[in-house]
Amino acid sequence: MEKQLNLFFEFLENDKKLSDNTLQSYKRDLKQYERYIKENKKNYSKISSEDMHGYLSYLQEIGKKPSTISRCLASIRSFYQYELKNKKVKKDPTDGIQSPKIDKRVPSVLSSKEIELLLEQPKNVDLKGIRDKAMLEFAYATGMRVTEIISLNLEDVNLDEGYVVCKTENKQRTIPLGTMSLKALKEYVDTARDVLIKEDTEKALFVNINGSRLTRQGFWKIIKYYKEQAHITKDITPHVLRHSFATHLLQNGADLKAIQTMLGHSDISSTQIYMQFQDEGLKNVYRKAHPRA
Repeated sequence: MEKQLNLFFEFLENDKKLSDNTLQSYKRDLKQYERYIKENKKNYSKISSEDMHGYLSYLQEIGKKPSTISRCLASIRSFYQYELKNKKVKKDPTDGIQSPKIDKRVPSVLSSKEIELLLEQPKNVDLKGIRDKAMLEFAYATGMRVTEIISLNLEDVNLDEGYVVCKTENKQRTIPLGTMSLKALKEYVDTARDVLIKEDTEKALFVNINGSRLTRQGFWKIIKYYKEQAHITKDITPHVLRHSFATHLLQNGADLKAIQTMLGHSDISSTQIYMQFQDEGLKNVYRKAHPRA
């Protein structure tokens, strides 16, 4: 099984061109499944539906959340579909097995006042403040995931036209930038970034004080610092800014399909969770809908 898994991982990386985060997720799920198969002295190619139900029950018993179990099942299903295609197994033991029902949690959202308070904290008095101001404004203006933001290169932003091109795996989407975000981003690019970077070959849009690409941990620390400066009691993460972006657009009348496109959701059901926050009445497009546009 180990050999087949390695071939599958190579396929995901080279042919499907999955991101490193997604690839690592597949590896964790399938390595755990492999250990279970070995411990129970079973042949992966002869696993039955009953065996698969047993594995899912095992995951539940060791405290895995329904969302985690659902992801594990999806990873295993992808592996067996790959094996079927390559004639290494005769059947897919996950066929007909339903994913556990996942209760959609209400996303944590900041009020417009809390957002304003948070974004007021970075001061344009030094290079770090200019960068942080641009970064927080950008995160709230685009609703992009933290991985997407730190992966951006300078060339992905069009400051003249006011938009950013977000590239993930084999997809890309274009997101407009509001006036406030564009102003802060221009100031960062024009006055701070060139001073922060050590090498002219650095492509990253957002860099740390050492001139290298900003990391996820660095992004989180910056948000935590300004949350404390603003004396906001709610827990704030990059994803809370993403939730707030979507919620505030919807509350101000933006179209759900447009929000889906900007968030990069492949399925609109993922976007519909924000419907519970919708205020009836206003029906405007992005620049009228976004509080800081």
